[in-house]
Amino acid sequence: MDELDHRLIAALRRDGRASLSELAHDLGVTRTTVRARMARLLASGEIAGFTVLTRADVATAPVRGLMMLHVEGRGTDRVMARLSGLPEVTAFHTTNGAWDLIVEIGTDTLESFDRTLFAIRRIEGVTRSETNLLLSTRRPVRRPG
Repeated sequence: MDELDHRLIAALRRDGRASLSELAHDLGVTRTTVRARMARLLASGEIAGFTVLTRADVATAPVRGLMMLHVEGRGTDRVMARLSGLPEVTAFHTTNGAWDLIVEIGTDTLESFDRTLFAIRRIEGVTRSETNLLLSTRRPVRRPG
């Protein structure tokens, strides 16, 4: 991948519905170039697919946090399966640090957040946890070029 491919992917991340004409204009290349690059990126697997975000996907829960988990032995798959069943768990990540999993949690109230923490701590195989509330979120502004 070259610099133009990276810029094209960044533009698609900002607006996955941008037309070829819009992308070509933003990138300073022809529509044919954009079409060829996208076809190549799809064929090579660099772009694995496209998705849609609904209003529910981007609505942020007022109470959000990260919970780091230590999992006993080889129970990570079992713990991840249980986490998948909790609607308050918005994502979870495996990691290579002191913690085995990092869990993103979002709820409407502190009470609900607390109940979720308690439920996660009761999952068989979870031996330790540490939780941090997210106070604010700032996203970097990505500018083309």
